[in-house]
Amino acid sequence: MTTVASPQTVIDTDYATLTYFPKHKIVRHVFHKFIYGQEFRNVLEKGVELLKQHKARKWLSDDRLNSALPSEDLQWSTMEWFPRAFEAGWRYWAIIMPDKVAGQMNMNRIMKQNIERGLVIQVFEDPEEAMKWLESV
Repeated sequence: MTTVASPQTVIDTDYATLTYFPKHKIVRHVFHKFIYGQEFRNVLEKGVELLKQHKARKWLSDDRLNSALPSEDLQWSTMEWFPRAFEAGWRYWAIIMPDKVAGQMNMNRIMKQNIERGLVIQVFEDPEEAMKWLESV
């Protein structure tokens, strides 16, 4: 029997898993390999729907196996997706950085832009520590 507080897996593909944790209203994605284009956008779009639907404010990005985004995806996320996610109520972002340096540089630029927007961001190496932080805010 599932309870209301059980995590809900919304997307589970070779590229990514997107899960919603109702107890603490946390959206969590895990990228399983380099992801870009429509697969990348599908995960983020579904995540924004979860933010809106559940009035969630927290997101955990496990990007260890991802790399630098193609410029089209970077521009789309910066100009379209991030503003909509923020408008949907997103305020706390825990990040597990990509293993690859190119991906880390990419994420550092993205983080800087969003800190300026008012997003509270923490970087972690351990997903469990990241979840604990999100549960505490």
